[in-house]
Amino acid sequence: MSQHQILDNATHRDLRVHTGVGAALGDNVMACLAVPNEFRRLQNQFPILFRLDIERNSFSALALMGFEQDENLFIEDGRWDASYRPLALSIQPFLIGRASDGDGPGQVHVDMGHARIATDGEGMRLFDDTGAPSPYLDTVAEQLGNLDAGYRESAEFFSALNHFELLEPFSLDVDLVDGSTQRMVGYHLIDEDKLYALDSAALGDLHAAGHLMPVFMALASLSNIPALIERKNRRVGRG
Repeated sequence: MSQHQILDNATHRDLRVHTGVGAALGDNVMACLAVPNEFRRLQNQFPILFRLDIERNSFSALALMGFEQDENLFIEDGRWDASYRPLALSIQPFLIGRASDGDGPGQVHVDMGHARIATDGEGMRLFDDTGAPSPYLDTVAEQLGNLDAGYRESAEFFSALNHFELLEPFSLDVDLVDGSTQRMVGYHLIDEDKLYALDSAALGDLHAAGHLMPVFMALASLSNIPALIERKNRRVGRG
């Protein structure tokens, strides 16, 4: 159960966080939130897909890491088998908190119920003996800032995609070496035909707003799907 607290150097002076990799630490997720300002770093290894929240009628982007619940194919023998770790995973167990109206500066919160909270005296310290943030906490704070900025800017990105009707439904049958098939449904991706049919004015608008680069990065990321299927087949083959 989540137990969010505002992080401070008095209450949490001795708090330590496990920074390793593993399912027991909350890394066993098939996808995690992705924001447009990190698409360029994600696209080299992770497929970037989009999902519609029907209740909110809004889209979000996801970095795909597996094909079924509680599966992360980038966890290999207790290590992270990729050159980049999505921000939404890197910042755990921390998050940005704001007032209920969403305005004002963000505050760093920590989820004291998260599996990464150390209770055994090990892990990375958040503050030194003087109460100053540790280099680890400085890094986390920078990542939180990047994720928060990307999330807050993503509304305009998705508004532009909707305006130009650039998202299309996507499904995929994943055939595995053991003869089984896993079907992915409920996702969207960039409609390449509609993108290339845009006139120069529309492309100029997307470029001026900073949306064209993440659009092309999302498209480029789809070339990672065969490699992700191969990861899955290797794992299935090992039994």
